[in-house]
Amino acid sequence: MAQLIFRFIAGGLIVSLFAALGDVLKPKSFAGLFGAAPSVGLATLTLAVIMDGKTYASIEARSMTAAALAFLAYACITCRLLMRFHWPALPATVATLAVWLSISLGLWIGILR
Repeated sequence: MAQLIFRFIAGGLIVSLFAALGDVLKPKSFAGLFGAAPSVGLATLTLAVIMDGKTYASIEARSMTAAALAFLAYACITCRLLMRFHWPALPATVATLAVWLSISLGLWIGILR
């Protein structure tokens, strides 16, 4: 129970710090960016170091990096379909899920496993 409370407090503090940083920066669209993925990732890694050690946290960080690369490809291709080829949002995002899955599995099989 104490571990859950610690995770809640540490995660909330890190998310709040990044949200405050995003609120200070210009343009304001950065607020959402800094309030989401980086803060959750850093909270997860901080807790992994504290609870499970540096070795486990390094494995988590490697997995997060691979996931970020797969998501970058997904976002770029989806954006291209939406902006250049004027696809509707639902078909574009659903179609590129196959790209994300392929890259994710490829990185996991080729590097992470």
